[in-house]
Amino acid sequence: MKTCISNASAIAVKPAVFTLALTAAACASAPAVKVSPATVAAEAGMVDIQSLVPDIALEIRYAGSDNFVGRPVDGYDAPKCFLHRPVAEGLRRVETDLRAQNLRLKIFDCYRPRRAVLDFMRWVQDEQDQRTKPKYYPDLDKRALVGGYISPTSGHSRGATLDLTLLSCDASNRCEPLDMGTGFDFFGPIANTDSPLATPAQIANRHRLRDAMGKQGFENYPMEWWHFTFKPEPTPGMAFDFPVK
Repeated sequence: MKTCISNASAIAVKPAVFTLALTAAACASAPAVKVSPATVAAEAGMVDIQSLVPDIALEIRYAGSDNFVGRPVDGYDAPKCFLHRPVAEGLRRVETDLRAQNLRLKIFDCYRPRRAVLDFMRWVQDEQDQRTKPKYYPDLDKRALVGGYISPTSGHSRGATLDLTLLSCDASNRCEPLDMGTGFDFFGPIANTDSPLATPAQIANRHRLRDAMGKQGFENYPMEWWHFTFKPEPTPGMAFDFPVK
């Protein structure tokens, strides 16, 4: 979800309840971004991951209502995953390596339009809307999500960041998600990749995902076990706003 990662290590060890001053400071050094005039994925140099891995598992949460906003998010007109081509090719290599181990990836989010990021910020400012608090941020004030978890300048909008988990598959290719200790987009310290609140087995599963992704150039955001960015990014400092469709 969040990509102001310059202060990630410092934030990860703070108490669960952040102050607004702390979260604002966490994003203060985030680079300014320009918004590209690209109107479709091809103009942005992005491809649909299913053009490279047709049967990759997708559960694009922001195209539906099973997410922390509780409704489809602006800009998600279809449950698709777009990434810059080198990022998508790196992800294909991860998937190929994992399948040899009876594992697969399941993707929750990829490229995120700028308009979706602004939709998240409007949601944060609506303090009356607390419908999803029990599932997604039970121990945090909604305003405290800004900075550590929800950023006004998301790296997802640059097309090199994605959210995902690991599936374990049997000989009949029936797959189940590994136990990671939290669901996707759970806002709290237990979601930190190396959180001491997670069990050893859950940490091992997170590390298995992190190691597989890291082998192909993806860097984990330590506050969220599911969040990865391909390095070096193809278009650093450039956000995109074409809809996912």
